[in-house]
Amino acid sequence: MSNRSRRYSEEFKRDAVALVRSSGKTVTEVAREIGVSAEGLRNWVKQDQVDRGQGAQGELMTAEREELRRLRRQTREQAETIEVLRKAAVFFAKESDR
Repeated sequence: MSNRSRRYSEEFKRDAVALVRSSGKTVTEVAREIGVSAEGLRNWVKQDQVDRGQGAQGELMTAEREELRRLRRQTREQAETIEVLRKAAVFFAKESDR
């Protein structure tokens, strides 16, 4: 496998977390059985706990993480647009002075 991590479907992740919760096996054992990294599966289990309201105070639920990601992308795009408009305004101001 390459250095890039695999992408697993949400359904696969849910099933893997359910297997950990119901089997009585450790995360490492389940990860080995299904062929994923133990650390990745541990993260999925932790995020599932947060989504169920059982996480530490201040941890973001999946929906909150997605919204934050979307808002950061939107902010970045708006900043780029503002920069283009600023440069255009400078350009046209110089042109009108001629």
